[in-house]
Parts: sequence; structure tokens; C-alpha cells
Amino acid sequence: MGLETCLGDKYGDGLIVTSLEKAINWSRKSSLWPCSFGLACCALEMIDVALSPYDLSRFGMEVFRPSPRQADLMIVAGTVTKKMLPVVLRIYEQMANPKWVIAMGACASSGGIFRSYAVVQGIDQYLPVDMYIPGCPPRPEALIDGILKLHDKIMQEKPLHSKLSNPTTGCC
Repeated sequence: MGLETCLGDKYGDGLIVTSLEKAINWSRKSSLWPCSFGLACCALEMIDVALSPYDLSRFGMEVFRPSPRQADLMIVAGTVTKKMLPVVLRIYEQMANPKWVIAMGACASSGGIFRSYAVVQGIDQYLPVDMYIPGCPPRPEALIDGILKLHDKIMQEKPLHSKLSNPTTGCC
């Protein structure tokens, strides 16, 4: 998808006219920095998308960030136990705003086959999940499809309206 398709109309030699919201959303979706949290077999499929056959770098996501303070996308891949839940929540809290969450696999989405008191039955009970990727484990193509759908969701956001409508978050 070309820049003028995402942002607006193109006039003449290199002149693109768009709204500030579309430009902000385009820059956000084009530079998602994932902070991976691989806990089980789904993590291997998540690692696979960074390899050359799938080439996640074409979406501006070359490197999985080692620090949550450098990331704005958390991919929860695998089984989350109640013992690991505080770590997942702490990493989420340390991520930069705005931030998004992908629940990758059946275990992250619903606890998978593990109906146990020790396993979280869906990370969405604790974190706001933006995209669910089904499967056990899901294929790398499914993760890429989920990322593309997250791009579409980000392009529909209204970043300026939320700041202007809520006087406590505005500046000045």
C-alpha cells in the first residue's frame, strides 16, 4: 500500500495532502516495535516471522526490542501461568504509550488445553488485547496477518480526539 493510499491525495511532484491524524497513525503503524514475551511453543513461531522467508522487517519491525521501554507492541506468545503474570503486567506497564497487545495462540487467548488453577485462562482478563491470533501454535503467516489487521486498527484510531476531549490529558 503506497504512502498516498494511506495518507490521502497526491498532488504534483511529491506533494501529499493529509490530516494530522492520518499522518500520526501512519507513522505509528509503520514503526511498531515489538516487545516479545515468548513463553512456550508459540514463541518459536513468533521468532520465525523475523527470519528471511517471512521478513517482518518489511513492516518496520526488524528487531524485537530487549527492553519494554523501547517497545510499543507486546506479543504474548504461549501459556501464561499465574507465577509469570506479574512479570507480564510489569513489562506492559513499562512500555511506551500508545501500546498494543497481541495474544498469540490458544494458550494466551484462552488458556488452551491447560484447564488448571495455575494457568491464566486468557491474558485479556489482565491486559487490553487488541488482536487475537488463533491456533496451537499459529503459523507465522497468521501472526503476519494479525499484525496487518492491527495496522488497519491503528489507522482507524483518533489520537487527537482523545487528547482534546479529555481536559485532564491535554497540555497547557
